[in-house]
Amino acid sequence: MRGLRLVAVLLSLTVVSGLIDAVSYLGLGRVFTANMTGNVVVLGFAAAGAPGFSVPHTATSLACFLLGAVTGGRLAARVGGGTRRRWTRLTLAAEAVLVGASAAVAFAWPDTSGTRYALIALTAFAMGLRNATVRKLGIPDLTTTVLTMTLTGLASESRLGDATGHRSPRRTASVVAMFVGALLGALLVLHHGLGIPLLIAAVASGALAVVASGRE
Repeated sequence: MRGLRLVAVLLSLTVVSGLIDAVSYLGLGRVFTANMTGNVVVLGFAAAGAPGFSVPHTATSLACFLLGAVTGGRLAARVGGGTRRRWTRLTLAAEAVLVGASAAVAFAWPDTSGTRYALIALTAFAMGLRNATVRKLGIPDLTTTVLTMTLTGLASESRLGDATGHRSPRRTASVVAMFVGALLGALLVLHHGLGIPLLIAAVASGALAVVASGRE
């Protein structure tokens, strides 16, 4: 068995991102920990005093995401010269541990202020670490967390646009993966709390760490 190609791994991680943002936005006070584009907008809402948004929560998410990205960059500098399989697996294993720790916290200490900050910090750091790695891998249209340019490409390069959309299946799959992750995450958060979707996300990341091949 040669392992799962990176395209399939990144699409699976997009599902995980949907799960994690469902947990953070629906369960942690309208804050994103995977999608930093949305988070910057949310921070603006919070700073303006819009009800239901928190500057401390959003700032914590941004700071921990950036710290995770810095760590991912340093990791890339140290091991990026080796095989992509080793590098990708190491990052995904770290993500699985961090998200698994957040699941453990959610199960052990539900509904406390400290738990909320811990979950934000752990998941945002994990997503920063992953995004730094995905950026370095440089596979087109598969950022795993942001879909704006993917949707732009789908529309502008469609038959109604300039008809050059040779990567449309990949882009479509990325949008569907995010939707599926968000839908599943929302259902789990609304009916079962935060621990189960976080545990599923951790198990998925761990499984992908084992099977990722490094090949596109």
